[in-house]
Amino acid sequence: MAELLVRVAEESKAVFARTAGEIGLPAHLARAVASLDGPMPMRELADRLACDRSNITGIADQLEQRGLAERTPGRDRRVKLLQLTPAGRRLRADIADRVSNSALVLQRLDDAQRAQLRPLLQALLGEQRT
Repeated sequence: MAELLVRVAEESKAVFARTAGEIGLPAHLARAVASLDGPMPMRELADRLACDRSNITGIADQLEQRGLAERTPGRDRRVKLLQLTPAGRRLRADIADRVSNSALVLQRLDDAQRAQLRPLLQALLGEQRT
C-alpha cells in the first residue's frame, strides 16, 4: 500500500510540475496560486503549502510582481491576507483545467470512483467533507 501511495503521489506531483512549466511558473508559485481559494492569512497559506512561514513573504512578493496576487489587511491589522487578482483567478482556473485534463487520478477513474475518492482524500488531509 505504501508503495502505491508514493507512486500516485509522485505521478501527481510530476503532472503538476509539468503544468506549471507549461504556464511559465515555477511549481512553488503555481502551488500557491492553486491553494489560494479566497483571501487567506499568509500563515494559513504556509500551512497549506507545508513550508516555513518565512518563505511566504517571498512567495507573496513574487506573486505580486507577476500581478497574480495582492496583500490586503485582515480584520486584525497585524494579519495580512493574500488574495488572487482577477489575473490570478483566471490562472488558477487554467491550472485546475490543465491538471484535470492530465491528472492520473482523473483520467483513470470513472465518475463514480472519483466521487468516492474525494471524501477519502479530504479525510486524509483532515478537511471537512463538502
